Amino acid sequence: MRRVQGARWSAWAATAVLLTATAACGNPDAGAGDAGSGTGTGDAGSGSPTPSEPRPSPSHARFVDDIEWSDDGGRVGMYYAAGRGLMEQHQETAGGPWSRPRLVYATEGDACQSITLKAFRGTVTAIANWGVYCADGEPPTESVAAVGTRGLSAWDTKATEDFDGWEKAAPVAGTGDLLFTNSSTEWLTRLRWSPAGGFGEVEDIRR
Repeated sequence: MRRVQGARWSAWAATAVLLTATAACGNPDAGAGDAGSGTGTGDAGSGSPTPSEPRPSPSHARFVDDIEWSDDGGRVGMYYAAGRGLMEQHQETAGGPWSRPRLVYATEGDACQSITLKAFRGTVTAIANWGVYCADGEPPTESVAAVGTRGLSAWDTKATEDFDGWEKAAPVAGTGDLLFTNSSTEWLTRLRWSPAGGFGEVEDIRR
């Protein structure tokens, strides 16, 4: 009787070992749960991008003003960054990636409500103003004229303080120069920019 019970016990134990081994071999994912869930030490499922994965292009911010500036349909936009100043981003072509934000003019002043952009043969002008309460209608105390060149890789700026702000920018006929102006019944205030010399001095001309 003991021998029969012993034989049955041995047969049962052998069967149990065989079933365990078969289950382990039939499940290739057994013990790999950590790697697949990204909690293990391996790279699989870690969520880290590989060098071959494309990186998304920088998007643009919410612009105060943006315009088309290139023959290929590229756009340029500007916005105010609180405590930093005037920021710019652009596309080289329509639907292309946006450039990284560029600080065109640094100031901690209070931004006014508007920015005015114009494009002239691939050159872009910008007018932006700052001042206490100027967003509520008070005149600005800090006005900037800016010109972007070299595919907008370079920006010239000229700041004028205690000034009501530039009204418009326009090309000077027969030259590559640009003229920023502000007019009143008594005065014409103007600022000229040239490709060779950049900005000149502000001129007040009595009417």
